[in-house]
Amino acid sequence: MKVCYPGTFDPITKGHLDIIQRAAALYDEVVILIMRNPGKRCLFSETERKMMIELAVSSLADRDRISVQIGSGLTVEYARSIQACAIVRGIRAVSDYEYELLTATANMYINDKIETLLLIARPEYSFLSSSVVKEIGANGGDISGMVPKEIADLVKTKLLEKK
Repeated sequence: MKVCYPGTFDPITKGHLDIIQRAAALYDEVVILIMRNPGKRCLFSETERKMMIELAVSSLADRDRISVQIGSGLTVEYARSIQACAIVRGIRAVSDYEYELLTATANMYINDKIETLLLIARPEYSFLSSSVVKEIGANGGDISGMVPKEIADLVKTKLLEKK
């Protein structure tokens, strides 16, 4: 069975990577889906994010069952088009749950054959988001414990370029 894990991943964090690993332990195939979102200003291009995710998952035991795609439109329709049975989402707090509940319910309305699987963030990642990484990194803070080691230097360099 195949699932997709959508997001902007700008950049991918260790929290994202944990969700990917846990989803790969539950399903045969995980498609990490970088969704185009014109409403978000991203630090990294879609191509850069795809490359960083591929680097980050390259050392995982389940890497052969994990792929990365770039998509647009409705996530649930993209999931249907790749024959995914579920959409995986990570939640860190009640505020994430409220948003994900509304999104999952809307997705059920559009296509009730695709489930939404909510995975709770591990406590050590419950504060972690791409926005937190960018804020800390842009202000000279140490982000090495927040992003996969394979991309830490890339993220630091990009943040320095943006100053």
